[in-house]
Amino acid sequence: QRAAGAAVLVVSEDLDELLALADRVLVLHEGRVAGVLEAAATVAMAVGRLMTGGSA
Repeated sequence: QRAAGAAVLVVSEDLDELLALADRVLVLHEGRVAGVLEAAATVAMAVGRLMTGGSA
C-alpha cells in the first residue's frame, strides 16, 4: 500500500503501537494540529508531550 501512496488513519492511545505502525504521526490537541513527527525519528514521550499541549 505504501508504494501506491495509500493513507490509513489510526486512532490509538497506545503510542508504542502507533510508532511501530506509522511512517508519520500527526498529533491533534484541542482540535488543532500540535505537530507532525516522523515515526522512525521520535519516541513516545515526544508524542505524549504534544498530546498534552507541550512541544516535542
